Amino acid sequence: MSLRGKWESQAERWAAWARTPGHDHHFWEVNLPPFLDMIPPAGHLTVDLGCGEGRLGRLLHERGHRVVGFDSSPTLARLAGHEDAHPTALADIAALPVRSGVADLAIAFMSLHDVDDMAGSVHEAARVLSPGGRLCLAVVHPLNSAGQFVDESAESSFVIAGQYLERFRYVDQIERDGLPMTFHSYHHPLGAYMGALEAAGFLVESIREPVDSLPGDKHARWRRLPLFLHVRAVFQ
Repeated sequence: MSLRGKWESQAERWAAWARTPGHDHHFWEVNLPPFLDMIPPAGHLTVDLGCGEGRLGRLLHERGHRVVGFDSSPTLARLAGHEDAHPTALADIAALPVRSGVADLAIAFMSLHDVDDMAGSVHEAARVLSPGGRLCLAVVHPLNSAGQFVDESAESSFVIAGQYLERFRYVDQIERDGLPMTFHSYHHPLGAYMGALEAAGFLVESIREPVDSLPGDKHARWRRLPLFLHVRAVFQ
């Protein structure tokens, strides 16, 4: 099954995960703050690529952005469109129903590793941006998706089993506070993301690697390696 189908099968669970107050600490406390810091001020149009149930789009709308969201999951697009004050459309972000050059900001927050055509999605982001427009993206850091710790101790070794340079699908099954969620994603090495940006005409101007800053021993090992990768690139 395509990743689109896998995410549609998890859509209701994802909405509960994302919308339960105080549940997704990694979003609110680790991933979101540095990502918002790298987003340019509101301009003419912001496209939210892989908007999910819409939480980032809502935050950007509150900050003055004119946002249009896109998601390939019918359930998530419906949920986002039902609750959000900005329009949301059902669409594959590798084939957007948008004219070329209409936006000055594209957001791909935690979506490019969850689509079947990462490079095509980056190319589409470039197509809908006007020259000088920016793409801000966040993904699971390639180190994170390539390996795993051998145990949960703070000093645990992190092992990559010879797969870093390969593209492969992986699954994370998590249950937290009674909410189960299965994440279906692709691992891409850093060079694949940078190559897709270069081929689409982007120039990278900022790279950040947030680590797990949450308190507690179970998070200590992730203070040594990045959880996420943030990139801001300008379309030439």
